[in-house]
Amino acid sequence: MALFRFSAKDPTGKKVVGEVESTDQETLIETLQKQGLIPIEVTKRDGGIKGFGHFKFSIPALGGIPGSEIVGFTRQFSTMVSAGLPLTDALVILEKQTKNQLFSRAISEIVADVEGGSSLSAALAKHPKIFDVIYIKLVEAGETGGVLDKVLAKLADTLEKDREFKSKTKGAFIYPIIVIVVMVVVMAVMMIFVIPRLTSLYSEIGAKLPLPTRILIAMSSFTRNFWWLLLIVIALGIWGFRLFSATKKGGQMMSNLMLRVPIWGKIRKALLLAQFTRTLGLLIGTGIPIIAALKVVAGLLDNPVYKEGIDFAISRVERGSPLYQPIAANSAFPPIIGQMLRVGEETGKMDEVLVRLSVYFESESENLIRNLTTALEPVILVVLGLGVAVLVLSIILPIYNLTAQF
Repeated sequence: MALFRFSAKDPTGKKVVGEVESTDQETLIETLQKQGLIPIEVTKRDGGIKGFGHFKFSIPALGGIPGSEIVGFTRQFSTMVSAGLPLTDALVILEKQTKNQLFSRAISEIVADVEGGSSLSAALAKHPKIFDVIYIKLVEAGETGGVLDKVLAKLADTLEKDREFKSKTKGAFIYPIIVIVVMVVVMAVMMIFVIPRLTSLYSEIGAKLPLPTRILIAMSSFTRNFWWLLLIVIALGIWGFRLFSATKKGGQMMSNLMLRVPIWGKIRKALLLAQFTRTLGLLIGTGIPIIAALKVVAGLLDNPVYKEGIDFAISRVERGSPLYQPIAANSAFPPIIGQMLRVGEETGKMDEVLVRLSVYFESESENLIRNLTTALEPVILVVLGLGVAVLVLSIILPIYNLTAQF
């Protein structure tokens, strides 16, 4: 038995916190659910692995909601609010329409919070796995400005475009990934099953093995006997890489390296700039102050190079400098961003300029990804052909040498 601290919600939406003894997390979760509670988080209080802190188990009860569900919810919510329907009535209708039980449960909790006097943005903020910080900030701005319906409509459009863009990006890599996976599987089958049988055959007939065949047999033997060592080396390599990347210095080094990789660096840069301009334009367009918007964007970008650039821009803007000056002076941002920001600030159409920039960078990233996948296809086929040729030669050469002796 171990001591666990849990937080959950009862049917009325009130938060319940306590400590109980249980054999494991799963048993405690089932017990809480039988009591009519909705588990939010379960944390082991003792018996953890020393040096790694307490073991924490978060219930993924509010995660894993499909993007289409969020888009549909936002668009329908916008329509109902613009039609004059009260927030709670609209949320109740959406809760009943939602087929996803996890999402329906989350909406039910939001309804309870709103009925209890909480603002909609504060209620949504309790579900960070479903509604990110941008979503919450925009809803908060809509509530403050009395334009919640318009903000939700714009948010739904943005979410849909973002989902389509990510779908196109992922779809472009499907073919190369499938070919590479098939190639790895074929190589594994050859090394584990085919080559050992051929080795025993060559031993029986006493064939003289050429160097390529001996190398292939050695690789097959090592793979069969030390497959566990290969898995350990790969796991340690991934763990070490992630550990190094998590440090400040390591994160900066890897970010700089990724931006300098040929072709992929350009794609990564275009994706980051598209996210930066799209998010900043959306936030500013709903009336959020530029400094607050920049802080939100800086917290979203997962690249230290651009985070530092935005943080520096924030410090300059706070001192009264226009945004385009620190951005234009930073080599990480292409000149077009500084020029367009200057136009946006001078004309008072910053949000429109940023949206146009995001469309430009999204188009550029799509073209770069398309070119990369187009270039990868022949390269993969050539590598695959060479691999097959080496395998065939390694297998046929001993037989050829044997027949040549007669």
